[in-house]
Amino acid sequence: MSPISRRQMLGYSAGMLAAGWLNSVNPGQAEESKKLPPFIDVHTHIGTTWNGNKELTPDDLIKWMDEHNIERSVLLPLVSPESSSFLLLTEPALQAAKDHPDRFTAFCSIDPRTSVRGGVKGFKSIIQSYVDKGAKGFGEHKVGLPFDDPLMMQIYEVLEDVGIPILFHMDSQRGIDEPGLPRLEHALATFPELDFIGHGPGWWASISGDIKTKKDLGTYPKGGVVEGGAIDRLMEKYPNIYGDMSAGSGNNAIARDPEFGRQFLIRRQDRLMFGTDYLQPGQGVPQFETLAAMKLPYDVEVKIRRKNAERVIDI
Repeated sequence: MSPISRRQMLGYSAGMLAAGWLNSVNPGQAEESKKLPPFIDVHTHIGTTWNGNKELTPDDLIKWMDEHNIERSVLLPLVSPESSSFLLLTEPALQAAKDHPDRFTAFCSIDPRTSVRGGVKGFKSIIQSYVDKGAKGFGEHKVGLPFDDPLMMQIYEVLEDVGIPILFHMDSQRGIDEPGLPRLEHALATFPELDFIGHGPGWWASISGDIKTKKDLGTYPKGGVVEGGAIDRLMEKYPNIYGDMSAGSGNNAIARDPEFGRQFLIRRQDRLMFGTDYLQPGQGVPQFETLAAMKLPYDVEVKIRRKNAERVIDI
């Protein structure tokens, strides 16, 4: 998730254009005789995220969900100073999920640099207390550290032990990695029982095999996707890595090369989850148009719309 002004400039405007190109692509008709089920949105935020944004209340979010055929949204806290202008704490997300159990699922989060007594045991006591109150996952994990920094690895150790997935943000400043994502791979290999859900420019730029520098991991690349991207390689090798299609970065990755994007969705149909990163009233979300234009087989679209989220997040 990024400041809305930048997203509009780099992500959503480009995504809308790309979605327009998709309208001319018709590689196969969806099974129109079957009515598609409502979405589960794995990435939203309540509160005020960036200075200058409008506050998004739980009631605002539910109204928007009803308008867009979204049955349930995952509420993600943001607790690291690099993650947003204002901290979005775990407690309001848990309370909203308690007030609207049929519409919201809450995640929890804690910055790995937090002063905690007892190291890993201390972090586990805090995270377990959130799980006991209803948290179903951890994130948005959006921290200004290398992805496999020892402090970050402590959190992953706890989450694998507790048994909840982590939704992470990656770019050139947060969840920092190298081209090819070796730091993420280190974490995937070290904690094979922990499900990682990737999000952000660094993750989604890595759909293409032409990422050369750290700076590239903070961009929204345009044009054709080059075979051999880190995402496909990691998904082939590790069963515990998934993708969250939210924000400008997620939409851009699929829409920038419609033919590749459609085949990627089909190829990785068991690893991808619909998300929007909706965080303020009136925000544009191109994912609906992009996904519809792909004309996916019915079973594939249902997995992406909701079934993968139901399984991985235990909804």
